[in-house]
Amino acid sequence: MHHLKLLAGMAVIFSLTALADSTVVATVGTKSITIDDFNKRFAEVQKQTVNPPSKKLFLEDLVRYEMGVQEAEKMGLEKDPIVAERIREELYKGLVEKELSEKINAIKVSEDEMKEYYKNSPELRTSHILTEIKQNATPAERAAAKKRAEEIYAEVQKSKQPFEKLVKLYSDDISTKDRDGDVGYQSRMTVVPSYYEAAIKLKVGGMSGLIETPYGFHIIKLTGKHLFAESQKRASRAAVFERKRLAIFNDYFEKMKKRYKITTNAEALGK
Repeated sequence: MHHLKLLAGMAVIFSLTALADSTVVATVGTKSITIDDFNKRFAEVQKQTVNPPSKKLFLEDLVRYEMGVQEAEKMGLEKDPIVAERIREELYKGLVEKELSEKINAIKVSEDEMKEYYKNSPELRTSHILTEIKQNATPAERAAAKKRAEEIYAEVQKSKQPFEKLVKLYSDDISTKDRDGDVGYQSRMTVVPSYYEAAIKLKVGGMSGLIETPYGFHIIKLTGKHLFAESQKRASRAAVFERKRLAIFNDYFEKMKKRYKITTNAEALGK
């Protein structure tokens, strides 16, 4: 009998809780905001900021939000091209979240996988001499920069002076010129690919030929290479994670392609 009374009491408590959750705290046009709605949204705000608004102020924010949405619907803003494109973007994000988030959250990265990645992607320390190419340079300006870079490279090759001295004589990179051209330790993820690929082929103390990047023409000297134990392991973990994440994306969309008729004309894009 005691158990029956306890169960009955619990049922009353649950019933009252459910009733409280469905209590309407605001009505805006055709939309009712319940305590349950409010608490869910307020909890999200509390997660995202260290200084959340008061509940009373946040309720006013919700009222304004609902008024704004309903007003936009009355105006037919969902048909506006800019708004419609934003809606499409949110649909894409929602699809990815629904379909792939569980797999992505389950990604694990082991120490062995990080070491294997690092073999071909070590952290490298370099110095460089830069012959700059200005943004939006004309073909003539690019040609002039290349000619100057070739002349500098010829001088560097035959010079007896240390690389650090040549940096001060020739480099256009103001940020590294006073540091003997030192770029510091960089990973595959933090410098442009052509620069990194040239640097990784060098022995410590070795110098490259002219290497072109979007910034201009570089002469690179490799001055150091970290062992895995010395490296920023977080960067290796992030790189392996990103490879696995990309593999999940690629697999999902490649399978989806089988359900759609797709034609592309990449040649029209030019180089």
